[in-house]
Amino acid sequence: MKHILFSLILTAALGCAPALAAANRPPVPSPELRKLNISVGRWVFHGKTMRAPGGKNGSWTWHEDCRWSANGIFLECSFANDWSGRMVQSLVVDTYNTTDHSFWHYEMFAAGASGKHPFVSRMTIHANMWVEYGHETEHGKQVGERIVYRFTSPTRVNVAIQVSRDGVHWVTVDQGVGIKQ
Repeated sequence: MKHILFSLILTAALGCAPALAAANRPPVPSPELRKLNISVGRWVFHGKTMRAPGGKNGSWTWHEDCRWSANGIFLECSFANDWSGRMVQSLVVDTYNTTDHSFWHYEMFAAGASGKHPFVSRMTIHANMWVEYGHETEHGKQVGERIVYRFTSPTRVNVAIQVSRDGVHWVTVDQGVGIKQ
């Protein structure tokens, strides 16, 4: 009798396993969200600051770890960045908003930058190029800022941080390469 009962329990459990596994998987992302898949994983970026506001150039390293949120609609990336000896830790969330039909980039800071002003940016994705648009204040004036990512393969991306005073002419102030580990 024990063997029959055990057999019935085992059969029921095995029959439920595929349904339970499916329930734990995130939903299949929309075509827009699938464009963000290339960033999933661990990345290490190395680059140079070429035109620092104070005239002091330097080098930087970013450690990025990206994964999908449990509901499958937010790409969550934790960063540990070394900007020429200044450590900055942040959490980035990228997503596609179905109401305004736009990609958005949100960055919140835990160390190395004020938590008072998270970086929020509309983002465009065209083929292998992502661009995050923002602004900063320099000497009381708004200066445009953009971060341009060009994926040259699924495991390599070139990045440039650029500034513009007129929104037309862009100057690269930081440049580097990211490699998926």
